[in-house]
Amino acid sequence: MASLTPPQAPPRWNHTPEEVLSITKQALAQNKAVSDRVGALPEAECNFETVFLPLANAEAEALIICEPLGFYQNVSLSKELRDASNEAEALQRDFDVEESMRLDVFKAKAAAENNLRKSGEWEKLSDEQRRLVEKMVLDGKRAGLALPEKEREVLMKLKKELSQACLDFSKNFNEEDGNISFTLEDLDGVPSDVISGYNKRTEGSKEVYDVTFKTPDITPIFKFAHNPITRRDAQEGYEDRLKQNVPLLEKALDLRRRIAAMLGYDTWADYVTEVKMVKSGKNAENFLDDLEAKLRPVGEKERDILLQLKKEEHEKRGLPFDGEFYLWDYRYYDRLYIEKTLDLDESLVKEYFPVAVVVPTILKIYQDLLGVKFIEIKDDNVWHPEVQQFAVWDKDAKDESAFVGYCYLDLFPRAAKYSHAAVWGLLPGYELPSGKHHYPLTAMVANLAKPTPERPALMRHDDVTTFFHEMGHVFHGLLSRTRYARFHGTSVARDFVEAPSQMLENWCWEPKVLEKMSSHYETQEPLSPELIDKLIRSRYVNVGLFYLRQLFFAKFDLKVHVDKEAADYTKLWNDLRESISLVKGGKAQPGQGTFGHIVGGYDAGYYGYTYSLVFAADMYATVFKKDPLNPVLGKLYRDKILLVGGSRDETDSLEDFLGRSPNSDAFLEEIFGKVANASL
Repeated sequence: MASLTPPQAPPRWNHTPEEVLSITKQALAQNKAVSDRVGALPEAECNFETVFLPLANAEAEALIICEPLGFYQNVSLSKELRDASNEAEALQRDFDVEESMRLDVFKAKAAAENNLRKSGEWEKLSDEQRRLVEKMVLDGKRAGLALPEKEREVLMKLKKELSQACLDFSKNFNEEDGNISFTLEDLDGVPSDVISGYNKRTEGSKEVYDVTFKTPDITPIFKFAHNPITRRDAQEGYEDRLKQNVPLLEKALDLRRRIAAMLGYDTWADYVTEVKMVKSGKNAENFLDDLEAKLRPVGEKERDILLQLKKEEHEKRGLPFDGEFYLWDYRYYDRLYIEKTLDLDESLVKEYFPVAVVVPTILKIYQDLLGVKFIEIKDDNVWHPEVQQFAVWDKDAKDESAFVGYCYLDLFPRAAKYSHAAVWGLLPGYELPSGKHHYPLTAMVANLAKPTPERPALMRHDDVTTFFHEMGHVFHGLLSRTRYARFHGTSVARDFVEAPSQMLENWCWEPKVLEKMSSHYETQEPLSPELIDKLIRSRYVNVGLFYLRQLFFAKFDLKVHVDKEAADYTKLWNDLRESISLVKGGKAQPGQGTFGHIVGGYDAGYYGYTYSLVFAADMYATVFKKDPLNPVLGKLYRDKILLVGGSRDETDSLEDFLGRSPNSDAFLEEIFGKVANASL
């Protein structure tokens, strides 16, 4: 195995800012040259080989060059390189807008489709080829190419403005580096190993600790700080940290309303959902309303229990109690409730999940389940010294035909790095014009806790679940094998894309998997059966409040993309959260400025996180629940869901995997059938 050489070299990661821009411009010029040739074809010469194939190949070649260059903005230490990367992405987005508005290319596509159908060649195309034709022609219709020229020019200008507003929002999000300061007294209750990781300094006559808004720093304050004033100040600072994004979001929403109207759609939500499983904004609204109605009584009961716990806690600590349950109370009392009712201490559980053990164990679980092997490449061809680089092979690889692709893991926080956990498909897999295969590359960026002076890097169980989830996206990108790059990997309907990863989160609640993944950082003992049982029972505690919080994000996202007029979005954000999440806010902060999903491809799409859970629960309960580590079932999943990517309808993939049409029974049983047991 070690002697095998990948048939495709990894990309280099030592570009200068000047190269990022010059290479991007060159790649876009080459792509444009192909479009120019296609657009100049006489109608009679338009067919699959002269129109759709060259366009698909040109799109893939541009992706291969531009995606890694646009990625630097999320991970590079160099501000100059991040800025160049951001500029390169802006060039690419503008180019994509211009390309999408080319009437000559659209006419060639329409002529080619017409010729294929009239000549009888249509029937000779494969299913994936026909899907490529249909999607490419639909692109033109959705781009507004049926509009008169003057309107098309206005539309192109609006699309470019929208693209820039979204880019600026994301840049602010990535480069946010604020913090909030507390004294040691303010931090009472926060675990000492967390406090030891904060920057300590002297301010006047007192020592203060600077807490960044990065997840490993701020979350322990929400969960553990005894003083509600500390939690409130941390929460309000967190919500206010990106107020400069407020006008950018207003601009983006205004532009989306105008674009949707020009294209003949009632709302932006209708435009976005047309190509998703849900099909319309109204269907998405109905799904969310129905789920909220089912969850609300559950959430109200849970809130009442937590409010009683708060009353007792305030009496015990001599704090005034006003009968309200606030936003900054939720995580604190959720944690306290679990500790009291299940005798489950999150800080103790964390001791069993050292990063150095969990990460390789999760990689091994995936490798065994899906029949692959990770071989680490130790060289300096990475964007940061902490990045791990792997060549991925089929488990029994004998020659280069068993190569799968590359995977990069960039797991620890640092300045100006993307601040959450996400996966980028940096290179697609597809069939090259030569008949050979181009191999994919996926990169996971996360922000796991770093070691402190007192302890090694440890993961909360939440972090373990998130890591397992994101690795699901990694393998969707690696194990897909499609003919065209357009359909590779996670290029599926946005309201299905989370389902495979959400299904895989279930492994983090299975006793034998928890035992396998855990190893106490001092004793190397796995979690005891008793602790595992408590952890599993905690899964559905306060599940109503958890999902109502998700519904708040989804309903805000949908409402701003359904409404025909602008609104006071700070007021809407705070009012909706209070009415849906059942938690009272304090000072109305512009939390919508922190809602990165709304400019990051999930516009009118956040509902998809919950919508796809229906499919995730069905897949797990029907296929994997009986034997989650069985490689035979792993191969079924690899072949029926991962392999095909977006090359067929998601419903067809689900039916193939399940042996029947998907339904919501497993999801409703999971959420509502277990609530009684969870709310002890």
